Amino acid sequence: MKNVEYNTIGTCSKHISFEIDDENKIHNVKFVAGCNGNLKAIGKLVEGMDANKVVEILLGNTCGVRNTSCADQLAKAIKKELE
Repeated sequence: MKNVEYNTIGTCSKHISFEIDDENKIHNVKFVAGCNGNLKAIGKLVEGMDANKVVEILLGNTCGVRNTSCADQLAKAIKKELE
């Protein structure tokens, strides 16, 4: 299991941590700051999901007038780790 730490850009959350297992499944997603309930829900929804599928679903999601979101930042962090 690989532990990933990622500092977000352009969102209320400041940091994301998560794990990717040997089968490319996502586990233990945690956000620092941001909308606590929504971000815990994202973590629950992607728990055990294939990393590529999470990127496919969340990449490009925006928040208000911002060109990114916490979900988009998670997708970018995962995508970076998969490269």
